[in-house]
Amino acid sequence: MQQSENHPAGIEIALWQYSSNERDWNRWVLSLSKAERDRAATYRFEADRASFMAGRYLLRRLLSLSIGTAPAKLVLSPDKDGKLRLEGRDTPQFSLANADGLVTVAVAWGCDHVGIDCERIDVEIEEAAVASYCSRDEQRWLAELPAGDRAQAAVALWTLKESHLKALGVGLREDPRNMAFAWKDGVPVMVGDGDRLWHHRLIESGSQHVVALAACCQSGLPAISTRLFQDDSMPSE
Repeated sequence: MQQSENHPAGIEIALWQYSSNERDWNRWVLSLSKAERDRAATYRFEADRASFMAGRYLLRRLLSLSIGTAPAKLVLSPDKDGKLRLEGRDTPQFSLANADGLVTVAVAWGCDHVGIDCERIDVEIEEAAVASYCSRDEQRWLAELPAGDRAQAAVALWTLKESHLKALGVGLREDPRNMAFAWKDGVPVMVGDGDRLWHHRLIESGSQHVVALAACCQSGLPAISTRLFQDDSMPSE
């Protein structure tokens, strides 16, 4: 459904465990720009190529539904910080992430910034890496957790910080230890955000992934809808 600039604030999240069928990959390419097709061709490994194409395909499909422009006609270009924008438009805000067979996209109306990130729930994070992105308070909190919960909590912190940095468009140019998270009533909150303009959530993925959302909204957190994307434009045989 096409949405106008006056559409109520909201965030749509789509999660997609995409196909491993090369015939589907060839179809996805038709929705990509020439620059995206050229970039896809540079990937040495098929899994990396499929992940990139699936991400851009899903992003274009969702943006197409949001603004009523055909996926292949959308013009996506990086800003000065390298973050993708819709050329000629300030809205909607959007973010893309992929990890090991899962692609997720967030499209937001009524937000100043949005970022999404995903990681395998069972990814191993070395202790030195934890120290490089967690604040001292976070490290103490992790150390107090039962061993069985510590690894997953470390992945959750990583995805929360990645989603926030992606929302800002700065990536790892910003030290992730400069932002710290705590939990309030089971919801992650960023320590020091006195105005509560930032909102962070861990999203149920329906797979073996941790998915984190970050959004900066002046009027409070808008409604969030999450769905599993079904690529029914031309099903695999």
